[in-house]
Amino acid sequence: MNTAGSLQRTLAACVTGFTLGTLTSAGSAQEPAFPGQKGGQDVFGHYEVVADWPKPLSQLPGHEGWTWGAGQYVFAESPDRVFVLQRGQLPVVERPQAAWLRDMGPSVTFPIFRLPLRDATRASPPAGGGAGGPPEDGLQAWVDGGGRLGIDARWRHCILVFDSEGNIIEDWSQWDDMLSRPHAVYISPYDPDKHVWIVDDYRHSIFKFSNDGSELVQTIGTYGEPGADESHFNRPTFMAWFPDGSFVVADGYANTRVVKFDADGNYLLEWGQRGNPPNETRPGYFNNVHGIAVDPETNRVFVNDRQNHRVQVFDENGNYLDEWHFGDPPSDIHMFIISGDGYLWAADRGTSKILKYDLDGNFLYSWGTWGDFPGGMWGVHGMSVDQEGNFYIAEVDSGGAQKFRPLPNANPDYLVGQPVYSAWE
Repeated sequence: MNTAGSLQRTLAACVTGFTLGTLTSAGSAQEPAFPGQKGGQDVFGHYEVVADWPKPLSQLPGHEGWTWGAGQYVFAESPDRVFVLQRGQLPVVERPQAAWLRDMGPSVTFPIFRLPLRDATRASPPAGGGAGGPPEDGLQAWVDGGGRLGIDARWRHCILVFDSEGNIIEDWSQWDDMLSRPHAVYISPYDPDKHVWIVDDYRHSIFKFSNDGSELVQTIGTYGEPGADESHFNRPTFMAWFPDGSFVVADGYANTRVVKFDADGNYLLEWGQRGNPPNETRPGYFNNVHGIAVDPETNRVFVNDRQNHRVQVFDENGNYLDEWHFGDPPSDIHMFIISGDGYLWAADRGTSKILKYDLDGNFLYSWGTWGDFPGGMWGVHGMSVDQEGNFYIAEVDSGGAQKFRPLPNANPDYLVGQPVYSAWE
């Protein structure tokens, strides 16, 4: 019996050792995230945060004491020309010592260690987001609701352009008064003239500018007038292009449809109907169309059906093809992009992570951590990658934008791939 028991123990130890060795040895099922490194964590993925990008807003004369408003979107034309869209500016607030607030309730203190002091999207004009109504003038609605211009916020410098060091190299303030709630900024990868596009959801319009910002070339939608026909939007959010220059618009917060235009901005077609959140399962029914991307290889259109927590996939004519579920709350996918190497990268406001999927919906990887410190994320609302592989985010809750640089030993599978630059490489 003793011999048999010893043999059983020996066999069990061999099996256990073989199993553990299979899981942890080189070339095994689980490779180290950073080969050759002991310890550490995958907090910022395979990036390092560029903590001094952008430089403080005080680099502008007369802006001491002011900082970034809600960061709506970021687009990198190149490492030395990065557009950042924000909703005005907020005053710098120094973090006070924690104090008891017993008048509010027992055992309540503020501020709480490590928690952000202010939510930029609630503080920046106009507040409201997807849950708010569509006022004709968002800034005026913010003022009417008690917002104090010059004290609580300033409606200035909504479109800024930065170089690789974080210096402001262009200031498009000449367009501030025209904007009400700028939501996204782009340059089409198929446009050799590199026109700059800005979506404003409270103005129900999309603006096409010359590359230097000196000229408003075209307005799509009827300025300041909501609607749901060929010439109107109702709070559009994002857009994406096909290789022939035609494009689709996510329309959006109030409407629940996708609208397609030709390369000249002429209406072609639309699809989508209002669903029943949060568990709508019917194809082509949406709630809060808040993100859209086009696969340049197949022309498939990926639509972020945000309040139903799913992506729906269509062909270029709006015919339903596929879908997958992002996960139940706290997941809250803000938007996504499709990289040139054929992956979908999504920004999850609920978990403060950047998620990687293949285009069949298989989850591959995620990274990111919540916080308002350099590298922490709160409310990622825009993403972009430049030609050097630097990754940028804009954050509505933290405010402003951030830049991440690939680590020297980064695994390309863990980096957000560069976009297509078809017409202007």
